Amino acid sequence: MKLLPLLSLLPRLPRLPVPRLSSALLGATALELVVLAGHVMVYPFGLTPERRPPTRPTNTSTNTDTSPLPVTASAAPPVVLLHGFIDNRSVFVVLRRALTRHGHRHLESLNYSPLTRDIRTAAELLGRHVEEICARTGHSRVDIVGHSLGGLIARYYVQRLGGDRRVRTLVTLGTPHGGTAVAPGAGVHPIVRQMRGGSSVIEELRAPAPGCRTRFVSFWSELDQVMVPIETACVDHPDLDAVNVRVTGIGHLALPVHPTVAAAIREALDTPEAGEDAAPAAGAASAA
Repeated sequence: MKLLPLLSLLPRLPRLPVPRLSSALLGATALELVVLAGHVMVYPFGLTPERRPPTRPTNTSTNTDTSPLPVTASAAPPVVLLHGFIDNRSVFVVLRRALTRHGHRHLESLNYSPLTRDIRTAAELLGRHVEEICARTGHSRVDIVGHSLGGLIARYYVQRLGGDRRVRTLVTLGTPHGGTAVAPGAGVHPIVRQMRGGSSVIEELRAPAPGCRTRFVSFWSELDQVMVPIETACVDHPDLDAVNVRVTGIGHLALPVHPTVAAAIREALDTPEAGEDAAPAAGAASAA
């Protein structure tokens, strides 16, 4: 597979420095507080599920064929946005707007309940959601962008539930692929325990995954205080086609809203697989 043009020279598993109390860390912390304040304001608007069109198109003629409409080869696949722990679809307001402006017309968000106690159950829900999207749109594959826990749920679906036949590209933002040791007190929640290193879920994701067809793009930041150790946000698996992208100067909450990250996500989603039509989606622009 051809790597992302601007990211192909990045090392797959770089040596990561330990963050120090510096002006960069202080700046990132201040930005995290600003992002958190903004997110608190929009959070209530994401509590309700997203409205979706009917699964089958309405046909008023005598023709009763309700097959999905054909999809042209150059049409961009739908993008599914999956939020993190105790969050909702409102976290993607900025990213969604950025993707729409650059030609991604089919964007859908999935809210899973904060009471969800098992990553496997959430991954099964995601699988049903993806199947419904494919049936409704006529696309055979989708792309997924997952923030934090959302990326881990999506990876479990791809790697353990056969979702690689449906997911073309999985972009993760600050996802604890190797398990995180942050916030010990939060371990009372079962799904938080599953995000810890050495949990049964993390060990399942370490298992062989020969022939996995999904490509992975994982964004990580050395100032992400939720990822402990920092390198846990990198995908490290010999069977997976993965690129780990370092982001500097921002923390965990800023990853879904930062314009530089949004631009890199667009690049990841617009990079075709081998054999795909390389024509850009309508409205997409190239950058020097």
